[in-house]
Amino acid sequence: MSFLIRVQLPDRPGTLGAVATALGEIGADILSVDVVERAPGLAIDDLVVELPSGRLPDALITAAESVEGVEVDAVRPYAGVLNTHRELELVEEIAAQPDQGLAIFAEGVPRIVRAGWALVITHDGDGVRRLAASTAAPETRMVAVPWMPLPRATILDGEEDWVPETWQELGTELAATPLGKPERVLLVGRPGGPMFRAAELARLAHLAGIVAVVLPD
Repeated sequence: MSFLIRVQLPDRPGTLGAVATALGEIGADILSVDVVERAPGLAIDDLVVELPSGRLPDALITAAESVEGVEVDAVRPYAGVLNTHRELELVEEIAAQPDQGLAIFAEGVPRIVRAGWALVITHDGDGVRRLAASTAAPETRMVAVPWMPLPRATILDGEEDWVPETWQELGTELAATPLGKPERVLLVGRPGGPMFRAAELARLAHLAGIVAVVLPD
């Protein structure tokens, strides 16, 4: 079974190799690696790891954190490998079918930012309306979104009153970005985390800005 493991590690030569060795000792195989964020002396990496049947995912945490200075942010099941070129493919798909662009975008975004689901919403006199939703998006409806209209990409507090109770129970991390205009917003959720990093938010905002150009008004 494959898992996505997010690790914080000292940004020094050999550390990622030491993590790979530690994971290998428990029979885990690293399928792909993606650099999420870099800061002075620190790196945040996402690793897709295949774990032999019968081994518990907790073993991944123990193995990775056996390397000095390494901390595991989150571990969750993951299908497929990381594909850092998916953005271009998604934009091309939307450009070819702009009338279906919102639906294509909502379905494709979770695979890019490794989230659980995505919604495209708007807010008007009739309340919150869904314009598009990914396959795994929750059915629970939001009654209000006090942060809309949204002027810029934002990491949202998943425990605020406007967040549906079921989302809170799942520990859903949330991020949102305008999609061409402040009244049309892409909302992305990660049930169980990990939290969105600043670099991921910037990536999401950049992608939404490109896609908004080819979407109909």
